[in-house]
Amino acid sequence: MTTSSSDPLIGRLIDGRYQVRSRIARGGMATVYLATDLRLERRVAIKVMHGHLADDSQYKARFIQEARSAARLAHPNVVNVYDQGQDGETAYLVMEYLPGITLRDLLMEHKVLTTMQAMDIMEAILAGLAAAHKNGIVHRDLKPENVLLADDGRIKIGDFGLARAASANTATGNALLGTIAYLSPELVTRGVADTRSDIYAVGIMLYEMLAGEQPFKGEQAFQIAHQHANDTVPTPSTKNPRVPAELDELVLWATARDPDQRPRDAKAMLDQLHETEALLRLDEPATAATALQRTMIMPSAVASPSSTGDTQILTPKVRHRTGPILTETANTLALKSDRRRRKGFWLFALVILVAALVGGTGWYFGTGPGAQIAIPNLAGQTPAAASAALTRLGFTVNPKNGATPSLSVAKDAVAETTPAIGTRVAKKSKVTLLISTGPRNIAVPTLVGEAQNAAIQKIKDAGFRYESNGSTKQFDAKVSKDTVISAFGANALDLATVKTYGENQPISLVVSAGAIPDVAGRSVKDATSTLLEVGLTATPGRENYSDTVPKGNVIGIDVADGAVIRPGDPISLTISKGKEQIAVPDVVGQLWSDAKKVLTDAGFSIKFKNDGFSEVLSQFPFPRVKSINPAAGTTVDKGSTITVALIAG
Repeated sequence: MTTSSSDPLIGRLIDGRYQVRSRIARGGMATVYLATDLRLERRVAIKVMHGHLADDSQYKARFIQEARSAARLAHPNVVNVYDQGQDGETAYLVMEYLPGITLRDLLMEHKVLTTMQAMDIMEAILAGLAAAHKNGIVHRDLKPENVLLADDGRIKIGDFGLARAASANTATGNALLGTIAYLSPELVTRGVADTRSDIYAVGIMLYEMLAGEQPFKGEQAFQIAHQHANDTVPTPSTKNPRVPAELDELVLWATARDPDQRPRDAKAMLDQLHETEALLRLDEPATAATALQRTMIMPSAVASPSSTGDTQILTPKVRHRTGPILTETANTLALKSDRRRRKGFWLFALVILVAALVGGTGWYFGTGPGAQIAIPNLAGQTPAAASAALTRLGFTVNPKNGATPSLSVAKDAVAETTPAIGTRVAKKSKVTLLISTGPRNIAVPTLVGEAQNAAIQKIKDAGFRYESNGSTKQFDAKVSKDTVISAFGANALDLATVKTYGENQPISLVVSAGAIPDVAGRSVKDATSTLLEVGLTATPGRENYSDTVPKGNVIGIDVADGAVIRPGDPISLTISKGKEQIAVPDVVGQLWSDAKKVLTDAGFSIKFKNDGFSEVLSQFPFPRVKSINPAAGTTVDKGSTITVALIAG
């Protein structure tokens, strides 16, 4: 915890309720303080927006959005937000106070966490995130700094300042406000965020906990962003061999570059984490401590009327034969005995022969030359791994691989075999691996300039898959409404630059929402209502002087050059302050050449007093100003006309 005796907020009573005690942390948008809620007599964390941002409507909207997003959640793994308000120029949020450290602090101290530590932390993160996703909220700024580890063992997610409704599915330029090391490829390339973007950030955090470092590094932020957009996250076991394969697979699943290949939301990943954890705990060797915790299912005892609880030995009942006992001579008995011995010998020999035949047949067809084994399912494996698996089973692998297109298997992985997967063939049979060339490439239809519905139909007819979740709308004055501006494939591939693309692969569209309505000259109320009809939330922003727009009305929309505006985005209105008022400078007695420069530099227009003398006199070498109207010091509109009378110098 840090404090600052020079901080003017320390010791201040905010809103007549929250007594600020000390400073906890400072970020780019706000400072967090420890405070006491005098009304409820409890310690709270109070986040106060920086003063220089208080006048920025977009920052204030994000600040309020954090309160609304977090307030919709009631979960043990999400930091509670108690209150939000404004005290004078101070905008603030009141949150649950959790004494402890962040996950970043823990990683800086220990660098690499154990498998079970990482899974315990991940379980808490995913549980809180699952609650957010269930409520339609995407966090968009998950990183170790926003995971709080309380002294009492609780783990919570905080800082929903960038959160948005999952259905909005967009992020504009502000998406890059999140830490670049945890941004998903679709956020880097297109600014698009949904629940799967949070999953990517969670996967990067899991990698960092297990490997002790982030997967991508660079001296500049754009270098790291480029790696996120174009490279595959490696397995953490490449840095830490103790990481089990199951967690390698979980990291790769969560950080797939294609959002469709990731868990659909935190609940799906949490379910898989539970299964992985159960498998890893089963694989742990039993110890004196763990053995006592395992539940043993014992067979129930069969009670008897005479049972005493002691172990009993049950003997079979003896069946007695009744009837006359026949007597035979000794010779007859000896003869029968000899016959039985000979018969028994032949029976024994026959049994041995049959056993040998059965055993030999079993060996021949089981493990011998005649054995037949089913070719295992190797789809998705690397050629090297598939070859090793076939060799272990006794097959001969054809050194020359074949090739085949595949919709379901990634390029350069095994898609099929010859003979086919599942076929039973003799040992030492030759098996050829058929390597996936990815989806079959087919021609990309022209989509840019098409009406949205027509473009979607063309995508389906051509054999591609329309990606509605990845498609967006944006305002464009040059492209008519509902017309396609651009089309993208997987990994932000611009389809305008290619002729062919993989069959059944996703295509997302950027569609024009038309021009932003012109609200110049309207009242703030009318302008706000008009913009709301096209999905834009407008708030009054900065004020400027205007010679044409009355004071209090809208001059225009404050949008940076080249900025992309989409439905649902907040925008700022520039409000007129009316014409600028300035005082008439005192130039009486000055040389006309000097006075003229002063007046024109101040923006005034000049005319001469119609006395038949001043205009002529102005052509003489040294005329001076005799008088001006309006008089010096008078406040007038900038650009007003000043009437000048001259006198000979």
